[in-house]
Amino acid sequence: MTNDDRLDETHDPALRSWVASANDPQTDFPIQNLPFGVFRRRDRDERWRGGVAIGNRIVDLHAMAASVAMEGDAAAALDRARAETLNELMALGARPLKALRLALSRLLREGSRHAADAARWLLAQDDAEYRVPARIGDYTDFYASVHHATNVGRQFRPDQPLLPNYKWVPIGYHGRASSIAVSGQRFHRPRGQIRPQGSERPFVSASRRLDYELEVGVWIGAGNACGEPIAIADAERHVFGLCLLNDWSARDVQGWEYQPLGPFLSKSFATTISPWIVTLDALAPYRGEWRRDADDPQPLPYLDDPGNRRHGAIDLQLEAWIETAAMRRSGAAPVRLSRANFGDAYWNVAQMVAHHTIGGCNLQPGDLFGSGTQSGPNDDEGGSLLELSQGGKHPLALSGGETRSFLEDGDTVILRGWCHRPGFARVGFGECRGTVLPAR
Repeated sequence: MTNDDRLDETHDPALRSWVASANDPQTDFPIQNLPFGVFRRRDRDERWRGGVAIGNRIVDLHAMAASVAMEGDAAAALDRARAETLNELMALGARPLKALRLALSRLLREGSRHAADAARWLLAQDDAEYRVPARIGDYTDFYASVHHATNVGRQFRPDQPLLPNYKWVPIGYHGRASSIAVSGQRFHRPRGQIRPQGSERPFVSASRRLDYELEVGVWIGAGNACGEPIAIADAERHVFGLCLLNDWSARDVQGWEYQPLGPFLSKSFATTISPWIVTLDALAPYRGEWRRDADDPQPLPYLDDPGNRRHGAIDLQLEAWIETAAMRRSGAAPVRLSRANFGDAYWNVAQMVAHHTIGGCNLQPGDLFGSGTQSGPNDDEGGSLLELSQGGKHPLALSGGETRSFLEDGDTVILRGWCHRPGFARVGFGECRGTVLPAR
């Protein structure tokens, strides 16, 4: 363990669980993780309820609450965590969530007398189905990777890839919450207005340049009153946790519509998220120094804080994989398209929250942020096909002789993410999977 005061007994890498699969070094969900989601048994007409992932199992929090007595903040949090959505749990804020996570850790450790209750509260993850874990009141998508912004900007503005405000303002736009769905989402290729370069008139067509975006989702916990900004030093107390997020994008529709007000129909048709929310407490061992190059503008005071400089980066490894229809027919394994690290983001989670509220905007429990496409500094670290294929000019070679400049019907994109650091357990996010269907 380190001297970081945010670490506690739940992060001890020596902890083992009586849920045997949680002790596999490669599991995404060891006892040190304990992410929250909403589930029910597959093919059963039963109520949705809150759960916690551990190994390849789910702890049914509704069933647990009927047989386990907790006290204080942990009891209040468990009562709300077993509901059909996690909004009420999110609204409680950081302290009750931390208390519940500690109580669950103790219950699930080797030697706990509650191991005998396993049959009553555990369900195999493969026997469950999931839904979006909270009612999303509002969804905001940021543009937090300078590498992504630069890669895309070079394609359109070679002499000035970054617009003048990028290094001063955490750029974002208001997205569509209604089309956000959990991993396994299948959506039809969108149609929209397109005007190719050199054409005098736009026309309506199915998108020919459909893309994925490798992003991190940020779930808001306790909100703020309208008109009361959240100080950056307090920002993470208003964050419930993180997930993986794929903000599918119709690049040809986007190119025509985005000026002057930004993305609209090019991104509102589908967004896919992973089902499990990894709490910031679980990510404490993987925090690091957030740095701004000395030659860059330093953040304005409301975006700067000594604590955020010390711990604002999250060492979260991200990957995007593709499984084409031909791969599925032949039994071939998915192919990795790209990788990145959330620690390379130009703007971090606390800065997104502080900026979003500086004008008085009130966030609510269950609001969702997207980080924007996460790309790294290297050629294979572009978080989208737009970058990897350089706007379609250099198609990517896949297995079996296939290539891709943009997504084709039948393609499944799989996002994965995990944190690992010597001396600590591996903490993962599960999968975020979505499939493109033909246009209607």
